[in-house]
Amino acid sequence: MSKNPSVTTVILNWNGLADTRECLQSVRAAPYPDNRIVVVDNSSRDDEASALQAEFGDLIEIIRLPENRGFAGGANAGIKRALELGAEYVLLLNNDTVVDPAFLTQLIEGVRDLPKLAAACSRTYFYGEPRTIYSTGGSVSLWRGVATQIGRGEKDEGQFDKRARRDYADGVCMLIPAAAIRQVGLLDEEYFAYWEETDWCVRAREAGLRCYYIPQARIWHKAARSQLPDAKFHYLYRRNALLFVRKRGSGLQLATAIAMQAFVYAPLYFIKNPTKIARAAAEVRALFWHARNQPKGRPLI
Repeated sequence: MSKNPSVTTVILNWNGLADTRECLQSVRAAPYPDNRIVVVDNSSRDDEASALQAEFGDLIEIIRLPENRGFAGGANAGIKRALELGAEYVLLLNNDTVVDPAFLTQLIEGVRDLPKLAAACSRTYFYGEPRTIYSTGGSVSLWRGVATQIGRGEKDEGQFDKRARRDYADGVCMLIPAAAIRQVGLLDEEYFAYWEETDWCVRAREAGLRCYYIPQARIWHKAARSQLPDAKFHYLYRRNALLFVRKRGSGLQLATAIAMQAFVYAPLYFIKNPTKIARAAAEVRALFWHARNQPKGRPLI
């Protein structure tokens, strides 16, 4: 690996001008010798792409998509451009984050000696709660159809100070070697939003690669800023959880995941939150989607 391998940072913007501006300001204040920044505008209203270009000039390259292609489609547009630019690493970074000045240097240093690297993620805190963990990467269960962010909600008391293997690197800040992208492929756009990075990481694991958490790299996340309206979010999240099991798991794992959703998670949530009718309806629609549709094939570059 070269002393300062080239990185292209991909940031998606969708009606999030203020957050994207603050994110870019923090990245600008995070010196790294070879970091290009590509901002993918997912068809925002009010021509936010032009406002960002006017403010940040040559610091960024803007890709304007004619329609909202979700996280997966927007990220793929940026990833393709990063590969065209010859990046050795692609960094997917949420627009609703603020980064520590040394975060990218620390990420690169943290992965230098890692063989068979699929992706690495940072130590991520909640924005406004600087010592409360948002994520240190995650674990995933195909049997239950759940992905769990490790450490979420915990006060940071040094319990996550060691580099560690993870089932998936959290997409809020995900450093991927270009070689891994060429081997595994792009994000699966059938997900649109939610679970696409988990799917990619499991595909990478199937190819013999590994995901890691790098504790020295730190960022802060404004959780749920770019989240869809509540009913849409729950529909997509549950649809995609089961879609993930259909694509990556066995028939028996799908059966258990559906059973857990239908007879455990959904009833327990409704008992605790009896007024959340919209969520219940959204999750029922997600189950009906699976009854009517078959998953598409794996994405290719």
